[in-house]
Parts: sequence; C-alpha cells; structure tokens
Amino acid sequence: MLSEYLEQLRQSAPRIHCITNHVTSNDVANLLLALGAKPIMAQDEQETAQVAAACNGLMLNMGTPDSARMRAMLAAGYQANELGLPVVLDPVGVGASDFRKLWAKQLMDQLSFTAIRGNLSEIRTLAGLHTEASGVDVSERDRVSADQLPETAAWLQELCRRWNTILVVSGEIDLVCDSKRCFAVWNGDPMMQSVTGTGCQLTAMLTAFLAANRQQPLEAALAAVCMMGLSGEIAHSRLLPGEGSGTYRSRMLDAAFCMEGAGLEQGAKYELQ
Repeated sequence: MLSEYLEQLRQSAPRIHCITNHVTSNDVANLLLALGAKPIMAQDEQETAQVAAACNGLMLNMGTPDSARMRAMLAAGYQANELGLPVVLDPVGVGASDFRKLWAKQLMDQLSFTAIRGNLSEIRTLAGLHTEASGVDVSERDRVSADQLPETAAWLQELCRRWNTILVVSGEIDLVCDSKRCFAVWNGDPMMQSVTGTGCQLTAMLTAFLAANRQQPLEAALAAVCMMGLSGEIAHSRLLPGEGSGTYRSRMLDAAFCMEGAGLEQGAKYELQ
C-alpha cells in the first residue's frame, strides 16, 4: 500500500513552500530534493502569499519564530487555504515561551491545517493542557508507551475532530491519526535524536507526501512517517567504526534518496489501533 504514495510523490515532483527555522533550512531543502520534490524557502511576508500560490503544499515551522516570520506564515497560509492546498504546521517548542503560544493560537485560529506534526508535549500545549516540557524536547511524562496507546490514540482522535486535521505525533512510538483511525508506527532509531532537524525534515516529508497524494491524506501521512523512521534505521545500519552523528546525518539523506517503494513496503512497521 505505502509504495504507491512514494511512487506518486516521485512522479509528480510537488513544489513545497517551506517557511521553516534557520537552523534546519538546508537539511529540509536537501531532504525534499532527495525525495524528488522541489523546495522553495521563501520567508519574507511581501512574497510568501505569491510563492504559496505557485506551490503544491505549504510547511510552517515555528522553530525560530519572530514577528515578521509569523506574519509571513499567516500570509502564505491564507493563500494556501484559499487555493485548497495542503498546509502542515510544526509547532516546534510551542510551550517554551508565551510568545510562541500566542502565535500558535493565532495560526490555529486563523488557518486550516491538513496536518499538525509535533511531539506529545507540543500537541498538549496546543490543546491548552499543562506540560513539563523544556524547550523543544518532549517531557518524560508525555512519552508514549505501548500500554498507553489506546488511551492516547482516543484522545488524539478527539483532537482531530475538534481541529479537523490529521495529527502526527513523534516519539519512540509515532502516532498518525485522523478522527476515525489511528496508526502506531515503530520505525525509527534512537540516533535520530543526536542530529538536529530530523523532526523538521519529517514535517517537510509529510508535506510533500500530502501534496502528491491529496485523495488519501492519512495513508500518505503514514507513508511519510514510516519512510523517515526507516531512513534512520538504514543510516544506522550502514555506519562504520569511527563514524558518528555527522556521517549518520548524511546516511539518512542517502537512505531517503535511494529508497524505493518495495523497500518502504518491506521495512514499514505500523499497526492500526
């Protein structure tokens, strides 16, 4: 099933507008190119609406927010919503400051999102719940364990109904949910946490899969999450003695570039909850 979504992405080569943080902008652009998509990294509010109209999907990442960048996100989001394009929000570290919470609320109030991707602490913050998260990391209390899956999935599906969106929650177990179904994904590797930007790259990958497969967004989101985690697994398996996080980062990009539909199908580890 998942192979067709990757094949459609590579055939259609969607143009993805990324308003992302300056720490990971290069990694995001290279990941999209590895997939076969076409990144545009326009950030200024005077052009973001026009650029969004020329693209097939929009990624909004709050990793390094400032007022001008957030206004640019709104301008691009209005245009993408008007055209019916997929829009994905990544509320990076939304609980770290009142400034981020304020802007996240404005984005949520004024824009419609095809999908929202974050860790469980970030999703809890968006929902107005208390969390003990510090910075961009998930708090220990918000880590999803296998015995909590049914309860967590049910709560996320309620949020999907409330927000009319798909939720992708990253963690040791990833969750991909809409209002009716929720998949648990076991792909991934602990070393992904040693490289900055893997979450941002996943959000970009998610946007590209959604842009290329607009008729089946939940399945497209599932394919993106499985592929990102599988790329991390493959990268780790190919490390040689003396190689560390720098090589691992490049090997992840190589794994995504070289992955074919059959490999994704064979390596994906997911289960409907």
